[in-house]
Order: sequence, then structure tokens, then C-alpha cells
Amino acid sequence: MSPNLGGALLMMASMAAFTLNDTLIKLTAGALPLFQLIFLRGVITSALILALSGRLGPMHLRIDRRDWGLIALRSLSEIGAAYLFLTALIHMPLANLTAILQVVPLSITLASALVFREPVGWRRMLAIAVGFTGVLLIVKPGAEGFTIWSLYSLLAVLCITLRDLTTRRLSRGVPSMSVTLVTSLVVMTAAGLGSLSDPWAPVTGELALLICSASVFVLGGYFFSIQVMRVGEVSFTAPFRYTGLIWALLLGWLVFGDWPGPLTLIGAAIVVTTGLFSLYRERRLLAS
Repeated sequence: MSPNLGGALLMMASMAAFTLNDTLIKLTAGALPLFQLIFLRGVITSALILALSGRLGPMHLRIDRRDWGLIALRSLSEIGAAYLFLTALIHMPLANLTAILQVVPLSITLASALVFREPVGWRRMLAIAVGFTGVLLIVKPGAEGFTIWSLYSLLAVLCITLRDLTTRRLSRGVPSMSVTLVTSLVVMTAAGLGSLSDPWAPVTGELALLICSASVFVLGGYFFSIQVMRVGEVSFTAPFRYTGLIWALLLGWLVFGDWPGPLTLIGAAIVVTTGLFSLYRERRLLAS
């Protein structure tokens, strides 16, 4: 198996794992207060990371002050992303929410140009503009299909963009699993404090199974996404992140009986197409 093929398979496995995590969390159907749900998942995920320390990659806390500041900012953005995304997930069809999140690569490219002055040609800027038009078709602002949960999903995109931009600024020597562990612990602690504002709901056996399974899949998603960075060319493997939308369409239909309307599908196709074009242009520029 070539490195690029291995990287593509790892990227698809990562997207499948993350989408299965989303599906399991959505199956809890709001039976638990959100902060309690995030806290319990965080406890299990953090315990799994510590138990598998060294097997998922190097892990240490010998990190300089600059990187600690970036990790703190990344953790804060992850708290916002977790709260906004999971709130939207419970109330929105899985495929619709996943389709909106496919705009993240475009939003990162735009933010990189605005914040870090990275060069972005007119073709990619046009692709970004068209991609955000696709998002408008999905969320349908001003129409009956637009809800407060659509706004939550858009705010989640902003938090995820900030998180990923911060990750890009980390020094190469900072272990990915150290960042993952610290982020998991910070989100777990924040959710634990937030859960004190509401009475805890009893956790049935079925809910416990869903949360434990979700924790395993989210850790699998992290692991596969880290391995992707070590196998194959990033420019080749990155487009396979859009397979997450295929998983969301299938699982949303099979598990919840949801299938997006024509406008949502058209918007998703526009977002994916413009994202792929942006990646293609980036690869061409790197090769030249």
C-alpha cells in the first residue's frame, strides 16, 4: 500500500469515527443535561488517552510558555465549539449540520489570509465566496427552515476555525497527544463546573453505553487524524475529509430517517466542490 493510499484510508476512518461519535451523542436525544453529557464523555476520553499514553504517540508537558498560551486559547475555543456543536447536533438533522461544517477548510483559508496575511489568490477567494453561498442555501436565512440551531452551527464553525488556526501556530515539537489530553481535560473541567448549575439526570445503562461508545469513537477520530499527518501527502489526503458528509447522509437516513431537502443537498455540493477546488489550488501553488 502506498503512503498516499494509506493516508487516504486513515482520513476516511477518522471522518467515519467522528461521525459515529456524533450519531451516538445525538441518540441520547437530550436525556441528559448537555454539560453533564460533555463532562461524562470527557472523563472517559481523558481516561482512555492516559491509559493509552505512549501508544497513540509521544506525550509530555515540557512545553514553552508561548505554546502553553496557544494551547489555552485552543482549549477555550474547543469549549465553545463543543457546546455550540453538540447543542445544534441534538436539535438539527445530522447531515445538515455536517454539511455546514464542511465550510471549515474555506473559513480557515479566509482567516489565514486576513489574520496571518497568507497569500490567497483571486481564484481561491472566489471559491470561498461561492462556498459561503452554499452554506446560505443550507441554513436558509430568512426562511422557515432557519432556526436558532442553525445560528449555533455557524458559531461552532467560527470556534472550530479559531481552534484550527491556533493549532497551526503551535511549534512542531509540541506532541499532538499532549494537546489532545490538555484540551480534553479543560473541556471536561469546564463542563463539570457548568453541570453544577443543573441537577444531574440519572444515567441509565443505555445512556452509559452510548456515552462510552461515543468516547471510544471520538478518541479513534483523534488517533486516525493524527496518524494521517504522518502518512502520505497532506495535499493528497485532505480532500478525503469530505467523506464525513457521506457518512452523515447515510447514518442520518438509516438511524434517524432524515434526508436533506434539495436546497441543502445543492448547498452541500457547492461547499464540497469549492473546498476541493481550494485544496487543488493550494497543491498547485505548493508544487510550483
